[in-house]
Amino acid sequence: MRGGAGGDGVRRRLGGNERPMNGTGERPLTRWWRSLPWPIRRRSGRFHVTEPGVAQREIGAWRKPARVFLTIFLMVNLAGTLLLMLPVSTTDGRGLDFVPALFTSTTSLAVCGLSVISVGHDLSVFGQVVLMVLMQVGGMGIMTLAAILGTAVIHRFGLRMQLNVQAETRSLWVGEVSGLVRRVAIIFLVVQTCVFLMIAPRMWLAYDMDPLQAAYSALFHAVSSFNNAGLSLYDDSMTRFSGDAFILLPIALAVILGGIGFPVIIELWRSMRRRERWSLHTKLTVTTSAVLIVAGVVLVTLMEWSNPSTLGGLHWWARLTDGFFHGVVPRSGGLNAVPTGEMRDSTLLLTIMLMFVGGGSAGTAGGIKVATLAVLFLVVLSEVRAHDNVHAFGRSLPSTVIRQSLSLVFLSASVVAFGTLLILRTTAFDFMQVLFEVVSAVGVVGLSTGITPDLPPWIQVLLAAFMVAGRIGPITFVTALAFRDRNRHYTFPQARPIIG
Repeated sequence: MRGGAGGDGVRRRLGGNERPMNGTGERPLTRWWRSLPWPIRRRSGRFHVTEPGVAQREIGAWRKPARVFLTIFLMVNLAGTLLLMLPVSTTDGRGLDFVPALFTSTTSLAVCGLSVISVGHDLSVFGQVVLMVLMQVGGMGIMTLAAILGTAVIHRFGLRMQLNVQAETRSLWVGEVSGLVRRVAIIFLVVQTCVFLMIAPRMWLAYDMDPLQAAYSALFHAVSSFNNAGLSLYDDSMTRFSGDAFILLPIALAVILGGIGFPVIIELWRSMRRRERWSLHTKLTVTTSAVLIVAGVVLVTLMEWSNPSTLGGLHWWARLTDGFFHGVVPRSGGLNAVPTGEMRDSTLLLTIMLMFVGGGSAGTAGGIKVATLAVLFLVVLSEVRAHDNVHAFGRSLPSTVIRQSLSLVFLSASVVAFGTLLILRTTAFDFMQVLFEVVSAVGVVGLSTGITPDLPPWIQVLLAAFMVAGRIGPITFVTALAFRDRNRHYTFPQARPIIG
């Protein structure tokens, strides 16, 4: 056996009658290698164990997982675009033009919801089914990818670090990717079935729909709501159901569950069955989401209570129902029960802030994510209290998490600023409308003031690019940071610039 002091170049071979030098003279367990997180390949009857650093360079498929996903995303998007251009996809039998087809496919796959067509009138049943498939692929695919990339990131750490991370998060399992996919599929099936069963009878009995039409509409909106896609069969979105708690509340609940992230859902379910403690990620996500939901519901309801164009003309119960709905959906849902364009500027600004934050990580929501907002809040709180480290629920946050959070917010804000300035410079729409539309695209929310169909085609393509960036940007960016292979073994002298 050949060994070394450490480093990526160290390799060990176990086979034949060789006995590893472990300092105790004890023979290791026969199947000890199965518990190791790094790859093991069998060569000529011997097991070749590769250290994590070497394995990371030898497995090309995992070196650029974000690039692989981007390629797959674009290929599926192109396929969806071509399908929507087929004559069978539209009611007029001519198919969509390239830009509307590209925009519609992108908004479905990115689970955004901005639209330049009438889904219920322009698309045939075939075209609408294509949208549902794209929404499912976009929602389930992104969630599964987030888990796979998370598992890949864990492989980048040493064994001790892996055990620590797994013990803390309890949401990523090395070597159990198939199990993750299965759990995600179960979550999708159960939640969407429940929403379908709750709203289909109501649509049939209360809205003059035949049973088949009610079932189809309920299915489409169950898929759209849980995937946080924001697409609707109706041009007025959910406005025709304004004040109807039997429809709006199940949809709002689906938006919350889809946006909170499947690792949190799984952990909450496990904690109820086994009474396990929540991980730090779950604590931050649940706490921040609850605060944002309560704040959003209260503020939207109060600010729109007397607005005759939104809540002002409704009964008090309908006002509370619609206020709750619009306090939930801005963070990624995209559906609306009152005209968004008729809201007051203060409500639009609040909605923009909620859209920028988004929902939970590894879910169907977009935005910078609630955990990122929580980290930034804790950083400010620690600075105000003059603490050297950032703490949360009895745990210290590493500096890498803080840097990633700051970088993510800066990049997202930069994209929003660039898009807003460019569209303002080339169109005649006012600032609030443009900012709202850009943040909705970057945050993959789908709420609109109504200007998207009137934008020039090249700006619609730009918004589609923003959707892609908003959908895969956070995942690819954070993963790229975690996969940095070069570490500096030196530091520069410190210097303090003047801040503030």
